[in-house]
Amino acid sequence: MPQIRIQNLVKRYDHVEVVHGLDLTFDDNEFTVLVGPSGCGKSTTLRMIAGLEDVTSGGIYIGDREVSSLEPRDRDLAMVFQDYALYPHMNVEKNISFALRLAKVNKEDIAKKVKEVSEMLGLEHLLHRKPGELSGGQRQRVAMGRALARDASTLLMDEPLSNLDAKLRAQMRAELILMRKKVNKNIIYVTHDQIEAMTLGDRIVVMNDGYVQQHGTPEELFCRPVNKFVAGFMGSPSMNFLEGELINTDGEFFVEGEGFSLKTDPALTASLTNLLQASSSIHVGFRPSAFSTESIPDSNPISLPVLVTEYCGSQSIIVSEINGQRISIEIDSEFLPKQGENITFYLKYTDIYLFDSKTEKAVYSNA
Repeated sequence: MPQIRIQNLVKRYDHVEVVHGLDLTFDDNEFTVLVGPSGCGKSTTLRMIAGLEDVTSGGIYIGDREVSSLEPRDRDLAMVFQDYALYPHMNVEKNISFALRLAKVNKEDIAKKVKEVSEMLGLEHLLHRKPGELSGGQRQRVAMGRALARDASTLLMDEPLSNLDAKLRAQMRAELILMRKKVNKNIIYVTHDQIEAMTLGDRIVVMNDGYVQQHGTPEELFCRPVNKFVAGFMGSPSMNFLEGELINTDGEFFVEGEGFSLKTDPALTASLTNLLQASSSIHVGFRPSAFSTESIPDSNPISLPVLVTEYCGSQSIIVSEINGQRISIEIDSEFLPKQGENITFYLKYTDIYLFDSKTEKAVYSNA
């Protein structure tokens, strides 16, 4: 499958620029997810790749071909839309085979492809039903089947699960993972849901305000976010943030604020020494899952009030606060405290993230 590259890609509507000079490569046989909040430019980027939106400037390359000026049908791409875009008067078989019949593929090959795709997606028993007789999940599988039947080199998917309820979304994520193992295609997938991004993507591109914030594997984005936006966007429940002052006490660095004092990872000493020369103001972040109720080495004890408990099965969420700032804590439900209690938690030095207050860039060891 050919590599797809976008170089300095820009999109403007009148005088408003919504995509700002993107440079990305989508590698052969890779599942790449574009994720970000509504209005960040992810769907516009996908539609430019598909040829459904004109490119203001920059280039789109599929293999060695520059395709920015080509019609969608000439790009060897197939697309699955958020609203399914099925033909209501055609049954499932006719919807899946529509592009093949339009291309005048012979009947034997069409039947073979429909059988192959319907078996892959579990649609064999639904081939004679019309879209109105199907559930939302079934309609989405038909839309995927129609795209797969085209045998295009790249499959583009624009928020395909957003119209489904939570249970169906979880089921369809599993379906997509299974489908991914059976097809040899580049897949570029757009979603606002970071859980979809984390579970589906070989590689994730996080966007905000028309810019790429970071791209990498799910583990890289979760464990080593480059800035405060990525840290807060990736992960559920989202990362907690506090503002504080960076203090150097005999070579040990602390972040201190109203109601808290947190010792930082000693490995960050050189980076924090440099940062402190410019400013002492800093943002500190920690994930809800980072808290422990048991004393552990190299950790900060922190006493917190239990304002709200949210029982979620084996894991529960505690809502607490530090200096009026609400924070979330993920805890084993077996040890769920009562509302109104004060509990001492422990937060490892290495589980504390630090962000420059001016640039919001993450602070890591220079080593």
